[in-house]
Amino acid sequence: MSGDEHLTRWRAPGRVNVIGEHTDYNDGFVLPIALPVGVTAAVTDRTGDALLARSTAEDEPVEIPLAKLEPGAVEGWAAYVAGVVWALRGRGSDVPAVEIALDGDVPYGAGLSSSAALECAVATALNDHLDLGLARETLIEVTRSCENDFVGVPTGALDQSASLLCEAGAALLLDCRSGERRQVPLDLDAAGLALLVVDTRAPHRLVDGEYARRRADCAEAARRLGVTALRDVTDLDAALARLDDDRLRRRVRHVVTENARVLDTVARLDDGGPIAAIGPLLSASHASLRDDYEVSSRELDVAVEAALGAGAHGARMTGGGFGGSAIALVDAGDSDDVTAAVERAFAAAGLAAPAVFTAVPSAGARRV
Repeated sequence: MSGDEHLTRWRAPGRVNVIGEHTDYNDGFVLPIALPVGVTAAVTDRTGDALLARSTAEDEPVEIPLAKLEPGAVEGWAAYVAGVVWALRGRGSDVPAVEIALDGDVPYGAGLSSSAALECAVATALNDHLDLGLARETLIEVTRSCENDFVGVPTGALDQSASLLCEAGAALLLDCRSGERRQVPLDLDAAGLALLVVDTRAPHRLVDGEYARRRADCAEAARRLGVTALRDVTDLDAALARLDDDRLRRRVRHVVTENARVLDTVARLDDGGPIAAIGPLLSASHASLRDDYEVSSRELDVAVEAALGAGAHGARMTGGGFGGSAIALVDAGDSDDVTAAVERAFAAAGLAAPAVFTAVPSAGARRV
């Protein structure tokens, strides 16, 4: 990489959502943690009028003329780099020709926000390297615009918020309407617990339209109910009675009950009781995502059922769904047994072997 004397490196983590799935774009509540795995972006100056993006995971770099930065002009992994530059320039930030080199260890397609980690690493590195002076809240807007407006994936701000704002040893309670947030202590080691992540190796895909259809269902249900967002539904039974579309009823039931589960989880963590008590809430979240929101998959269901059968306190799919990862809250001493049970269940179902690792609540984006 040229110009090493001007090198700026930032690392942004992937995330796993403890609970609060598909609530972010409904103005609801989420509770993610940042992971030890992440993406590192190194920025150096270069001459000319083009952005150069490199990745250790790709054979060839991608060069993009700054004058041609627009949605649809760049495809694949480089779109997430170009989209951040495009969003920054669109806000009036002067981003000249630079070289951005990427390296990372977030499993791609596992639903652990590899794309948000990439975006946030690039955004924080550019913010530092170019002395843009942008606050983390602004960088969330920049990276979300990259995802939504440049790449074309209609996600909420959960992933970017977690990657930029999480702290070690805590989960992030985020109100997706007001932006209010606070760190909720989550010391799993002290409680003798572990949070296992089961990467099912089933590709996690959001660009195929299913995610957009869920968002459209929620928007239509909110319109029919006369509320700004489903977060505003206070009487679930009355709301369900007003809807004559069973699919919309199920979407509403998931969002309203999932918001309640997030707040109940935080209340249980705040009261100092056993962290294991949140386990049933995790399992109830999975059932709701599977049956009412219809975003689970065979692999995710096998992982959850096997973990619960092996003694997990609770388990659920995490992320957008349609593949990706599940989590299981287990006694630390049972981690190996639960992992083995999940692996046996996948083999018995004729599925490819999953990858299982322990999630440790980690710090958000930082200079390295």
